[in-house]
Amino acid sequence: MIFEIIEIIFGVFLALMAAISVAQKDVVRSIVFLLLFLSAMSADFIFLGATLLGAIELLVYVGAISALLVFTVMITGGREFE
Repeated sequence: MIFEIIEIIFGVFLALMAAISVAQKDVVRSIVFLLLFLSAMSADFIFLGATLLGAIELLVYVGAISALLVFTVMITGGREFE
């Protein structure tokens, strides 16, 4: 019973972070919410017992992809979408 409640909390948090990330007009804030989403997704995989998949997602997505996004923001200046 407690596992189902925790999974519902994870699901609501993930949906909220994804929606906020898409709705943001500021690129930097969008990346921050994307990082929160990917970190929570990795924690969810680890909680479900898929520790290898969670570790891979943490290293690849949160580490490498977010670094590429930060460099992209640095190059473009991080202006708001119009």
